[in-house]
Amino acid sequence: MVNGCMATSLKEALEARATKDMIPYGGGTDLMIEGKKDISYLFLNQVPEMTQIVMDDEYVRIGGACTFTQVLESDLVPALMKEAVAMIAAPAIRNTGTMAGNIGNGSAKADSVLIDFVADAQLVLGSTNGNRVVPIADFYKGRKELDLGRDELIVEILLPKTGLDNYYYKKVGARNALAISRISFAGVIKIENDTIKDIAIAFGAVADTVLRFKDLEKMMIGKTLEDAKQERKAFVEAYDKAINPTRGRVSAEYRKTVCLNLLNDFLDAKGI
Repeated sequence: MVNGCMATSLKEALEARATKDMIPYGGGTDLMIEGKKDISYLFLNQVPEMTQIVMDDEYVRIGGACTFTQVLESDLVPALMKEAVAMIAAPAIRNTGTMAGNIGNGSAKADSVLIDFVADAQLVLGSTNGNRVVPIADFYKGRKELDLGRDELIVEILLPKTGLDNYYYKKVGARNALAISRISFAGVIKIENDTIKDIAIAFGAVADTVLRFKDLEKMMIGKTLEDAKQERKAFVEAYDKAINPTRGRVSAEYRKTVCLNLLNDFLDAKGI
């Protein structure tokens, strides 16, 4: 038997989360297939504070209960996130599935989560005790292990307003549509006066969580494009050593090969 309550305000949702043993439910596209019985759900798709996309001085603030379709239709959301979200399942799923649900599922294959990692997104986690803001990289502690208290909700996803325009994104699946990622890749670079000011590289569906190696990214930051070309071989070799894929539907060797191919393609595309 399925029970639950429909929250109509964030205050109501957080109070229910704090006092009742209820599973947060946005679109239910993952939860509904689990087939669990005697479960109570906290329905969040009528919470105004969690179903809007707004911009402040620093961030695009995406409500946790926003659907993928809302993200695609928003003029505020960066193109990189839209490109990834557009690859999620079919329109029916995108009309229902939510951004916080994609994160809260705890999967390294989640399409939007890869972009959160490469963008250094932050999560606003709310409870009746107030909000705390957690970097996405700290929120994921391992496969299905999240830094989320039993009384907390993922209220908002904070994406930087700027710095994501010059990007590269690829998703490798078993087919052209309706595919779960076998490997996904996102790279973002900022180049000014022929010098790399910033670079971010992330790999999804490769290990227990999204992989990003900020220490390796530093090898390229501050270099001219010409110097970066000279550093490229060592840069790729460093990633070869750092990436240790898990075996899944495809072999670990296949995953690493594709990861390095995508990294090289990104560097080619950005003139490195």
